[in-house]
Amino acid sequence: METIWRFAIGQFHVRIPQRAPTPADLFPRIDLNDRLPAIFGAGAGPTVRGEYRHWDEIRRQPPPSGLSREEWWLAIKLARNSSFRTLPLLGVDGSPFRYYLTDEALELLHWIDQQAGGQILVSEGVTDRGDRNRYLVSSIIEEAITSSLLEGATATRRVAKEMLRSGRRPRDRSERMILNNYRAMTRIAEFASQPLTPELVNTLHRILTEDTLDDPTAAGRPQQPGETRVQVFDPDGQVVHKPPPAEELDDRIAAMCAFANGQSGGGFLHPVIRAILLHLWLAYDHPFEDGNGRTARALFYWSMLAAGYWMFEYISISRIIYGASAQYARAFLYTETDELDATYFVLNQLSVIRRAIDELMSHLRRKMQETRQTLQLLRQSTLNHRQVALVTHALRHPEAEYTARSHSTSHRVTEQSGRTDLLALEQGGFLERRQIGKRFVFYPVPNLADVIGRRPE
Repeated sequence: METIWRFAIGQFHVRIPQRAPTPADLFPRIDLNDRLPAIFGAGAGPTVRGEYRHWDEIRRQPPPSGLSREEWWLAIKLARNSSFRTLPLLGVDGSPFRYYLTDEALELLHWIDQQAGGQILVSEGVTDRGDRNRYLVSSIIEEAITSSLLEGATATRRVAKEMLRSGRRPRDRSERMILNNYRAMTRIAEFASQPLTPELVNTLHRILTEDTLDDPTAAGRPQQPGETRVQVFDPDGQVVHKPPPAEELDDRIAAMCAFANGQSGGGFLHPVIRAILLHLWLAYDHPFEDGNGRTARALFYWSMLAAGYWMFEYISISRIIYGASAQYARAFLYTETDELDATYFVLNQLSVIRRAIDELMSHLRRKMQETRQTLQLLRQSTLNHRQVALVTHALRHPEAEYTARSHSTSHRVTEQSGRTDLLALEQGGFLERRQIGKRFVFYPVPNLADVIGRRPE
């Protein structure tokens, strides 16, 4: 069956997987006295050729010799059950969520710890505070746009970036969603110094959803008893996901905060796994009328920064999720249709994080190369780092326009400093100025490359 899966993740056409049979379902169908030696003798482990497979995939593959598919699945489930860790997050039936750290998960965690351990800020080209601020603003803008697109915003990237950098007011609900996301992301680092509380969760939601909800009073508060609880339906009107009742939300959010703050017990939990499971927790409980996906991803960032992974100020996971939205949706579906096994979602998000870090590293390498080339051409000039960055951008985007507001926003300096930079670039022949209404707008001169090439050696 094809359906639109809308579960804190936007709207995507995803086939609903067949619910996985539990061992309790399978025991009556299998003659255990006769078949257990063959089942255990098959040597099935938690993964299949290194992949953590769902029943919906297993039922389509040939089983090991001598086993039926159901016997093969039972062997896999028994191997997993022996290594599961339970979570304080409970399903609507009271069953706990569980997860298993596969070899793939352990390898990805090790890689993330290595890459997020300080490599960027000591890299050439990012040791300068101005460069760091520029990368930070670009990352926040990217996360704000793609997280909103996942939730149904329709503004184009070009228009959204122009709005955020220019500081103009949003024109419609989609632009307002993006602006709200931007404002929330700019405050995540500030919030990361505080423990997570229900009040902080509500504050994040209010920032993210202000002036975008059908019921304005729903911004910044969970749904209340007596309100129609959000649910997820397929095209035939069947409920696909029914979140916990509103009467439970206060206790569940309090338990989520205790988990986020490491107060739930249960031994050591890797900080990255905690952040991923916090993302899943809020998405599953779906406490708000709307904006649950944006809030869940904001909590992921809060958790990563609170744990000291400062790199995640510079990383957009929503960009990766948006490009692989079907896999994101399927990870939720696999979790809910296999005894609340969160391993599927954990593996999906670890892969997303790795790709996001890889993209950042590639981006930085390109930027450093571009900056070196421009600096080589401008080595005799007196331009500051902000002006060099603008000239580098202008070389690649000859149609770009710059204002004192957009330039100061990009580099986190005062508007007066931004205006001074632009006027100096105009005087140096790099930019030309036009008056549009009451504003001065600056554009790259048509022959910018020639201007740079004629700079005195």
